Amino acid sequence: MNTPCKPVGWFEIYVADMPRARAFYEATLNIKLEPLPSPSEEEGMEMWMFPDAMDQTKPGCSGALCKMKDYQPGGGGTLLYFICEDCAVESGRAAAHGGKIYKEKMSIGQYGFIAIVADSEGNTIGLHSMK
Repeated sequence: MNTPCKPVGWFEIYVADMPRARAFYEATLNIKLEPLPSPSEEEGMEMWMFPDAMDQTKPGCSGALCKMKDYQPGGGGTLLYFICEDCAVESGRAAAHGGKIYKEKMSIGQYGFIAIVADSEGNTIGLHSMK
């Protein structure tokens, strides 16, 4: 029998303007992104990973901002949720750093709260917290 796949093991958020996108995520999530050497010889590929992205001992899914030819940012499709202390704080930061709030903090009952925002590149992301 094959080993089952993890639900999500890695994500990439495509961006058009890496300095702007890095500034948005670092300010909104209060983190520092780390450069990721290009895993490909493709010209013009640039990646910045979220903290501890390669630490397999820590829980959660890892990922990176990615600028790559032929891959454009935008809303719709898959929605990634970032875990927060209080999603109202991060949604406020998103709006203050070039993003938009699509859905203010709202209760999802026993599962906590969510907010939906657009990043500086037009990607839609979710924010989740228990308070």
